[in-house]
Amino acid sequence: MTIARERLLAAGTYLMAPAELNACLGVGAAAWQRFGCHWNELAPDPYAAKLGTRRLRRYGHFMYRTDDHSAVLMPRDAFVQADGSNPLYVDLERHFEPLTDRFTHDPMLHGVLEVLGDLATALDDVNEWHAKATPFRVFASPDACSSPTPEGLHRDGVTLVSSLLIDRHNVVGGESSVHGADGGQLMETTLREPGTLLVGDDRSTLHGVSPIRPRDPAAAAWRDVLVITFAPSTP
Repeated sequence: MTIARERLLAAGTYLMAPAELNACLGVGAAAWQRFGCHWNELAPDPYAAKLGTRRLRRYGHFMYRTDDHSAVLMPRDAFVQADGSNPLYVDLERHFEPLTDRFTHDPMLHGVLEVLGDLATALDDVNEWHAKATPFRVFASPDACSSPTPEGLHRDGVTLVSSLLIDRHNVVGGESSVHGADGGQLMETTLREPGTLLVGDDRSTLHGVSPIRPRDPAAAAWRDVLVITFAPSTP
C-alpha cells in the first residue's frame, strides 16, 4: 500500500492491479465472482433513464473511521453531489434503493472500504469520513449510446473517488480517463479484469468513462463497477 499511497499523492491518480488488491484483501480471483452476485440485485436508475442510459444501481452511506476501520451504515438519505461537481444534477436530490443487507455486511465490501480509507488518508489526515458506495450495472445496447458517465468528465465533489471493476460481459469500449485541472490527460485505461481499482484525488482531477457497446449485438451486454467516494465528515 505504500507505493499506492505515494503514487496517488504524487500523480493524483493510481491504477491498482487485481493481484495487488487481492493481496491487500487476502482473497483470490474467485472471490470477485461471488461478490459480483450482488449486482444481480440492483434496481433501475430512473435519472439515467431520462438521458437514454439503461443503468441499475443502489446506494449506501457509511461513516468510516480510519483509527479502528469501522464502517457504520447511516440512515437512508438522498444522494447529493457538491456544487460545481456533476453538471447534470446541480442542486438535485436523487433517491435510490438502499444496499441490500447482504451487500452491506459483506466482508469484501468492508475490506475494500479499509483499503480506500488508507488511501484517503494519504490525501488528507482525517479520521472520520463519509464513505458513499454505489454499485452500478450499465447495459450496452447496439442501437443507443450506453454511457457509464453520461455527464462526461466531472468531479464528485469529494476527496477520494474510486472505480472498482466487478464484471464486463460482452462489451467493448468503456475506457476510463483521468484528467488534471488544466484538462491534460493523466491516465487512460480500460478496466478489464475483476478486482482492478482506479482511484483519484477528486479535488484536483476530473474523470469519465467512454460509452460501451455490445461485442455481439445479439447477446446481452453490461459493465459492473463499484464506485466508492470518501469525503471528510467535517469540511
